[in-house]
Amino acid sequence: MASEQAPVEMPATFSKYTKRVMLKIILGRDDGGVGLIGQSVVIGGWVKSSMEIRKQPVTPPPAAPAPQVVFGAGEYRVREKLDAVIRKAPQPSISILQVSDGSCVPSLQVLVNSALANPCQVMPTGTCVLIEGILQQPSVQGKHYVELQAEKILHLGLVDESKYPLSKKRLPLESLRDCSHFRPRTTTVASVMRIHNSLTWATHAFFQDHGFLHVQVPIITSTDSEGFSEKFLVTTLLSKGKKDDQISPTENAGVSVEAIRASIKEKTKKVEELSRTNSNKEALLAAQQDLMKTNELVSQLEARQKAKSGVTIETRKFDFSKDFFTRQTYLTVSGRLHLESQACALGNVYSFGPRFKAEKLESKKSLAETWMVDVEMAFSELEDAMDCANDFLKFVCKRILEGCVEDLQFVLKRIDKSVMERLQFTISSSFERISYAKAIEILRQVAGKKFQSKIELGVSLTEEHESYLVDEIYKKPVIVYNHPKELKPFYVRLNDDGKTVATFDVILPKMGALIRGSQSEERFNVLSSRMKELGLQKQQYEWYLDLCRHGSAKTSGFSLMLEPLVLYATGLNDVKDVVPFARSFGRANN
Repeated sequence: MASEQAPVEMPATFSKYTKRVMLKIILGRDDGGVGLIGQSVVIGGWVKSSMEIRKQPVTPPPAAPAPQVVFGAGEYRVREKLDAVIRKAPQPSISILQVSDGSCVPSLQVLVNSALANPCQVMPTGTCVLIEGILQQPSVQGKHYVELQAEKILHLGLVDESKYPLSKKRLPLESLRDCSHFRPRTTTVASVMRIHNSLTWATHAFFQDHGFLHVQVPIITSTDSEGFSEKFLVTTLLSKGKKDDQISPTENAGVSVEAIRASIKEKTKKVEELSRTNSNKEALLAAQQDLMKTNELVSQLEARQKAKSGVTIETRKFDFSKDFFTRQTYLTVSGRLHLESQACALGNVYSFGPRFKAEKLESKKSLAETWMVDVEMAFSELEDAMDCANDFLKFVCKRILEGCVEDLQFVLKRIDKSVMERLQFTISSSFERISYAKAIEILRQVAGKKFQSKIELGVSLTEEHESYLVDEIYKKPVIVYNHPKELKPFYVRLNDDGKTVATFDVILPKMGALIRGSQSEERFNVLSSRMKELGLQKQQYEWYLDLCRHGSAKTSGFSLMLEPLVLYATGLNDVKDVVPFARSFGRANN
């Protein structure tokens, strides 16, 4: 007698703290979940799409003829109304839902009988469901290997279809920026977020595997880390002497006319887009009203500024000794200086956190708030930092190729057909290393190509110049080193020629400069001279100068903004689409 086959056990979920099975556990199996057919599971997620199938009404068997009864006029009218009510009973149906929980690309097909839940409640896109049911073979052959037959509805989060922004199909990424709190529910943004997550953990894995110590650097600082950057001022003095209810919304938020004008451009584009499609009149009306209110706000602010005779927040004089920190402070631009102090005690260190720049420009590759990896190594020179940056990029590209196959396949299909080839090429290629002077010389010799910006020594390479080097000349990643001292921060080491400094930029094909690094100046006299040359306030940097006064060591490192790396790994072209909540000039909606 053949032994009975042991039942298939449901594998553990990612976390014991959730009362559901993540869909990746079911759909991420090699068999697509077929081996789990017959299992009872609880799944939760959000409806991405749906359809309804009407059941054929069952014809009851003919009943025996009833005895003839004669009704009066009143009784006949009552019987007619009862028959009408019976005839209006809803026809049984099945709601077929495509449910996603954000753990993987594919969605699970769920069948919900109308006796269990009203179709108009469970079918709208965005509806949140927690359902218990049985996994079974698909009732209709298609792309699904398994489906769930619902037995219990444990939770139902309803949606107002008229106001839910994702009710439309295939919304462009640009329009999703206005509803950043919902856009992770789209397949594209969810895939990007999972790749973003993998790059974050790959970053930690690389440095931890190589003996680096992760340390935190301050977000609020009294030091301008680069010496010439646009910074966000941190102060409590704007509200001094005023009660909370006396501060207008625009004063409290620090809104400027320039920022609102920038938002008007975005809102005008949105109105024009909705007008062209003419598919959602309610959304168009709301956008037009929003634009009108924003224009009114600009007029009010301009009138207020005139009434103050030109006195604005920017021109006021503050006594920072009465401020919270008793001195002028900013949101940090870079963590390299603070990190160097840790490297001069702990060895090789890295930091991963938010950095801020108050640059009033629209850029597809930078944000006002960005997450940056800062690295600093003790007893290390420029070549060592270049080697580390090279190995780091190869490591993270390999990690996501191995760990994000499903998401990269989706990106390959929907966004960039060359993404996997590009990542593989980064891993296998050797990075070309050329000096800044050599790069200028090579670009000057290019025949038949006219660059928009003039190529000359002492001027920064533009994105156009960098792209031509990696895409047309070398056709692989390039590291440009030894830049003119005028182009780089004060703290980088001066080379023996007295004209260039020990710096490098890692430039990738189709991306541009992704990593910027340097060797720090450890000689006190040289560092002091550089600060004096640039007109920096020495008092602000006394703590940093102490590193050179007491036990200085040669250190080198680099900085990497995570968002452009996500662009490189996904093929998208705007960093606003690869972060959960983008902060850029004129935009901070939530």
